[in-house]
Amino acid sequence: MKTADNSYEKAGGKISRREFLGTTAVAGAGLLLGGCSAESQKTEVAPPKFSGKKLNVALFGCGAQGQVLLESLTVIESIQLVAIVDIWDYNRKMIVRRLKSIDQPVKDYPDQEELLANEKNLDAVIVATPDFWHAPITNACLKAGLHVYCEKMMSNTIEGARSMVKTMQETGKLLQIGHQRRSNPRYIFALNKLIHDAQICGKLTSAQAEWNRPVTADMGFPKHSEMSSETLAKYGYKDMHQFRNWRWFKALGGSPLADLGAHQIDIFNWFLGGLPSSVVASGGVDYYKNHEWFDNAMVIYEYPRADGSTLRAFYQVQTTSSSDDGYFEKFKGDEGSVKMSENPSFCALKQEDRSIKDWDELAAKNYIRRVDVPPPSEDEKIDPREEIPMFKYSIPVQFAKKMHQPHLENFFDAIRGTAKLNCPGDVAFASEYVIHKAVEAVETGKRIVITKEETEA
Repeated sequence: MKTADNSYEKAGGKISRREFLGTTAVAGAGLLLGGCSAESQKTEVAPPKFSGKKLNVALFGCGAQGQVLLESLTVIESIQLVAIVDIWDYNRKMIVRRLKSIDQPVKDYPDQEELLANEKNLDAVIVATPDFWHAPITNACLKAGLHVYCEKMMSNTIEGARSMVKTMQETGKLLQIGHQRRSNPRYIFALNKLIHDAQICGKLTSAQAEWNRPVTADMGFPKHSEMSSETLAKYGYKDMHQFRNWRWFKALGGSPLADLGAHQIDIFNWFLGGLPSSVVASGGVDYYKNHEWFDNAMVIYEYPRADGSTLRAFYQVQTTSSSDDGYFEKFKGDEGSVKMSENPSFCALKQEDRSIKDWDELAAKNYIRRVDVPPPSEDEKIDPREEIPMFKYSIPVQFAKKMHQPHLENFFDAIRGTAKLNCPGDVAFASEYVIHKAVEAVETGKRIVITKEETEA
């Protein structure tokens, strides 16, 4: 049965793990399709069962993003999800029922303070609340002696994000920020093997990324599920509409540049090995007249390069129309380009005519994969001479895991001392600082200069 908030219930009895994983994140379903391909599920060998002591973990926030993370948390063998926190009774109880139906019962709490007061055997927490609650909850958990995985953005303010890094440093606890592409095997391979080792791009000259979404109605809620005005006010919301659509309010979220752009601008910084020196941007509230944050933005960063040149990176986010090219990050050079995405169907490699690199040799070394394209049929031919089979190249990395699973596993491995965090709080702060500056550029219409000193927490 479909409810007013686009979630689903099954009347009576238990639901299967497959049904649970298919229904717990309706808002993020489009993203989850990109985690792996059918081919990757055929070729990957399943990892061995975990046999050590499991880490006790709690999840803060069971909204759309929390439910996406829950899909990974329920299949990672090395952890035990023991509790969840959500201020909305309707949402919290629904998740409890679903977890119980797949034999993963948890305790549930309406408040983070109540959980911290009662759960004394926790090792780590996952924070997936609205952005403006990230810093208060993360700081409280770090001070309580817990390791924290916090979704991006770190905070809807620079000050909030900086406080998280300070608390991480003071407590000595681990703080991983949810820029999950930094643990994605395909991205790691593309950066290390294709761009650095094989240098298939040659000299990098520009970068481009976008994430566009079609017009979407504001989120509603089922009848009789409303929270009281007192509860809403206690947690910073004016009403249920604001609670359900917090991303569009300036005191609660950080704009589409923070919501969608944060992931991809972080990839600019990671792949280019540094931070921009300036940003200009334009955007506006041009469609959704009941929203505070702009519904579209176009951003240009300038990255100084070691040879004294400047590389410009263009970013676009639209929430008023979709894109035929999907969501992606593209790095272009004078010899080739690499187009990356969490959805493997959007990834692509291109060799410029001037390049003298032997891509077949790179394919033989398994840096890239040659994909032969059948010749056109007689009906498809435009020119009768079209007989020579075409071919293209792809990235030879596939994995059969949920999109966020490698990043969560990196966090848990770091707790055990067998890995280093791929996106610790101080690294994330520097990257997210330049996102806040892009928002400032949209709001002021000015070119914003960014200095290295500013990006240090």
